[in-house]
Amino acid sequence: MTIMTEIGLLFRRRLMEQIRSPIWLFMGLTTPLLYLALFAPLLKGIPAMAEAGIANVFVPGLLALFALSSSTGIGWIIIHELNAGVVERFRVTPVSRFALLMGNVLKDVVMFLLPALLVIGVAGFAGFDIHAGGLAVLLVLLSLLAAMVSAVSGSLGLILREIGTLAAVVTGLQLPITLLAGVLLPISFGPRWLQVLAHLNPLYYVVEASRLLAGGVIWDGKVLLAFAVIGSLLAITLVWATNVYKKAVA
Repeated sequence: MTIMTEIGLLFRRRLMEQIRSPIWLFMGLTTPLLYLALFAPLLKGIPAMAEAGIANVFVPGLLALFALSSSTGIGWIIIHELNAGVVERFRVTPVSRFALLMGNVLKDVVMFLLPALLVIGVAGFAGFDIHAGGLAVLLVLLSLLAAMVSAVSGSLGLILREIGTLAAVVTGLQLPITLLAGVLLPISFGPRWLQVLAHLNPLYYVVEASRLLAGGVIWDGKVLLAFAVIGSLLAITLVWATNVYKKAVA
């Protein structure tokens, strides 16, 4: 059995598990729509947002936030499987540990893309300008982000092996990362020290590039920088995560 076949089978397994849990599908679809319906209207009083178009500024950041948050759940699933003995049974199978990792990662990417397309469609009726080429590249960039976060979350689940500890770590990391990325409001609205600090955050580059791509700007230095940052981090993460999976399922 080739590694691509193994990845395909494990991806299908994860996807079917997700489909059999409709509540997660429902929450995944409705959460970004709630942000769009209940938070975006609060931005009308900000002159800079109104001038640029509230949806055009808010939606790209919302998609980046969703790519980050929607891919963290695999860690909890893996801890559950550890406790249920599922991971133990994988130890006696010849399946590639990289395939185990990528089955999880690809499922999370798909589960990000489906609601993202829905959000873009709905946002189009709320004043969001649709630039097909830029949005296609944007979804590729955010898929790389979702893949990286999924790999990190799954690996942390295998390392920490305790739901409470994982929740504390994920929450402790996710909050400052999202706040320092300007996902809901551009960092340029903040003080100088905050703008400088944001440059230490990889998600900041993704959000900045997302707003350019959503506006149809593809060939820009910020876009190339975002792909370089996330692409490099994804490659490093996959190597590290594969080693974690090998040790945990040895």
